Amino acid sequence: MDRRSLLRAAAAAAAATSGGALATIPGGRQRNVLLLISDDQGLDAGCYGVPIRTPRIDRLARQGTRFTNGFAAVSSCSPSRAVINTGLYAHQNGMYGLQHDVHHQSLLPGIETLPASLRRAGYATALVGKKHVGPDSAFPYEAELVPERSGIRDVHELAVAAASFIRSSDDRPFFVTIGYSDPHRAPVDYGNDRPWPDVKPVVYDPRTVPLPSHLPDLPAVRQDLAQYYESISRLDSGIGLLLDMLDQSGRANDTLVLFLSDNGRPFPGAKTNLYDPGLHLPLIIRAPGTLAAVNDALVSWIDIVPTVLEWAGVAPPAAYPLPGTSLLPLLGQSSGSGREAVFASHEFHEINQYYPMRAIRTRSHSYILNLAHPLPYPIAGDVAGSSSWTAISADPAIPLGHRTQAAYRQRPAEELYDLARDPDELVNVAGDPSLQSIKQDLAGKLHAMRRSTKDPWLAELNDPYGHVGHD
Repeated sequence: MDRRSLLRAAAAAAAATSGGALATIPGGRQRNVLLLISDDQGLDAGCYGVPIRTPRIDRLARQGTRFTNGFAAVSSCSPSRAVINTGLYAHQNGMYGLQHDVHHQSLLPGIETLPASLRRAGYATALVGKKHVGPDSAFPYEAELVPERSGIRDVHELAVAAASFIRSSDDRPFFVTIGYSDPHRAPVDYGNDRPWPDVKPVVYDPRTVPLPSHLPDLPAVRQDLAQYYESISRLDSGIGLLLDMLDQSGRANDTLVLFLSDNGRPFPGAKTNLYDPGLHLPLIIRAPGTLAAVNDALVSWIDIVPTVLEWAGVAPPAAYPLPGTSLLPLLGQSSGSGREAVFASHEFHEINQYYPMRAIRTRSHSYILNLAHPLPYPIAGDVAGSSSWTAISADPAIPLGHRTQAAYRQRPAEELYDLARDPDELVNVAGDPSLQSIKQDLAGKLHAMRRSTKDPWLAELNDPYGHVGHD
């Protein structure tokens, strides 16, 4: 038996023992997966109506299904990446806050991840770039390439490493995750302070950059946004390089490509918040054999794991149910029935930034439950150190868009927003007598989600001996 036959036999044996299968598409071709995760990118791309240069992301959107109502389940890096990899909310999987340094959060024992499931099913698995999740034993990638070095920005290096791994795995289907560091903040100007291979910088004029509604119109904010948008355009170049190399490998027609961000832009009012700018993010999925579409269904990052597992023909975890559902039936469609609400769950960002929140969002309303509302709302370290926040916080009278700094820092127990009348979530109508039935309905659905997912912050699920999750 030659080497290729031996590898295929070993992969088939691994799939059989895992309960999965080496799925193929018509013609017997393998079902590969390429997962692209940008870092701190809000709903900022040309295809989402923001006038910045992202031609490669826009091209991917024209080839696949662009979701207009894609929502992260938490707006913090490690917790969101854990959601993407487990299909469980942060309060379920144990990644309550950041993984690195002293924060040191990690998944609970027994939690299944995509690289673990797919590797057992015979997939060649690799992580290229940013990881920011743990423990390592729960993420058994066959290879970890171009490890994060204080925020790797060389998108050409990421593309070459991913393409090399893909070429070397032609005996098996592959699952490759690209963890970009753009457009996360960097020590200097989002990494825009030096040239990068195969990237022609796109420089933005601070005077004319798009200004999100949650930010004030200040020179420091505009300059900060100009650097942020330049970083997104570099990310776009890297995605173009990678997809071109995928085409050249001959495996593009066998590959599910998913592009999304982990959380909202790194500015006050977005990152770490459960408001729209923190959770409402880009999601584009391109699958062989499906038509291009723009889909307005409400979808969540808890749906990513079921989508990838269904595509790969791999069984979901047997030990617990997944709260999400596959997005494959929505590809090539303009909407999806039964998807009228998404949920969010936040505990920490940095270890000293405890602020547990739960939220539900429908097409018409957003309801946020602040479980520790007497505490002041904490500002993420990279946001607090930004030129934007320095300029804003210098004068307490400067609003965050139209929200006062006082209201931003000290929040009530409940927040309810009428999205049709108030898309910026500024007027809290939780106390409006005419809206009590709506509030009670949303609060009831949120409570049901928390019960079904055994939320440790739900007091009724904790017995006097400290056992969590008993009814």
